[in-house]
Amino acid sequence: MLDRAFLWLPCKMKPAKLSAHFVFWPIALCGVAVDLWTKSAVFDWLRQRPEGQFVVVDGFLNLVMALNNGAAFGMFAGRMLWLTAVSVVALAVVMGFFVFGGRQPRLVHVALALFTAGVAGNLYDRLFHNGHVRDFIDVVYWPGKHWPAFNVADSMLCIAVGLLILASFTARSSQKHAPPRK
Repeated sequence: MLDRAFLWLPCKMKPAKLSAHFVFWPIALCGVAVDLWTKSAVFDWLRQRPEGQFVVVDGFLNLVMALNNGAAFGMFAGRMLWLTAVSVVALAVVMGFFVFGGRQPRLVHVALALFTAGVAGNLYDRLFHNGHVRDFIDVVYWPGKHWPAFNVADSMLCIAVGLLILASFTARSSQKHAPPRK
């Protein structure tokens, strides 16, 4: 059952094609740059505002300055060394899948690049901002109820997971129509 969920993973590890690098690296590098730039720009801008926040869409979307010393939803708060180690291992695994993954669908290359960018952006923050990740997007999903603040890196991680799930479904459907192996 588990093997079906990861049909896009190669059976034999082979180096990625050159064309895959032209997809992966620009997305990963631009993703990190956009994430770090938005964190810096929004935090610098909000520091100049007397209330330290900005309402984008009243009752729905705000820009805030939030420092998270944990992972998603504040889990593992204060465990910087552990979170850093997990991020480094995650980066190594994802990049290993890309570099030695052989032929993978383009969708997987995009997902792995977004995953790399998201992990790298938050890892940078954790290392160079006293163990904190800068979050600034505040969504109000019900009057008075706020989703935990997040950033561009978190968004890229969520999109990457969604693309990997989508890739597993498309790989499954393409294997149904493939001729049987001998």
